[in-house]
Amino acid sequence: MARLLFIAVFKLIGWRIDGNLSAGLKKCVLIIAPHTSNWDFVLGVVSRTICGFKANYLIKKEFFRFKPLAWFFTYTGGIPVDRKNKKVDLVGSVVEKFESRDSLVLTITPEGTRSYVEEWKTGFYRIAWRAKVPIVLVGFDYSKKLVKFIEEFEPTGNMEEDIIYIKNQYRDVKGKHPELGVR
Repeated sequence: MARLLFIAVFKLIGWRIDGNLSAGLKKCVLIIAPHTSNWDFVLGVVSRTICGFKANYLIKKEFFRFKPLAWFFTYTGGIPVDRKNKKVDLVGSVVEKFESRDSLVLTITPEGTRSYVEEWKTGFYRIAWRAKVPIVLVGFDYSKKLVKFIEEFEPTGNMEEDIIYIKNQYRDVKGKHPELGVR
């Protein structure tokens, strides 16, 4: 029912989706860039519902303190993480989640913030490399009202070169606030 509602709303407001996850792909790190607005979360939930897959995302554990928020974030796929505890190997703990599940689509915004950053955080890449899963590149292009599945990328192990390549795939994707996006 939600899927049909979201399809109707997307058509009504002029948004469309180009692509989807590959058939049979059960595990991947799905990155969304540029991440320049809180509306990206809404677009992500609506898009994955229309496309027919479930996805999880990492979120600060502090958001789980208030029960209604905890319920909402759990319902929408949130996985609480303690980013402040330097004793926790966050990448390793996420890789363990990939290893212990039959399927996991983990959504990450490589900027790690809605503000402009010169360099992306590398956790998404390190997770994909260690878990031996592809990175699916997805762009939210507000100028075209388009959610685009750009590419399914297999990390080579050369993180620096791979991230340069990946960032280049987003050069023409305009976030809600383009000045905060990929450069």
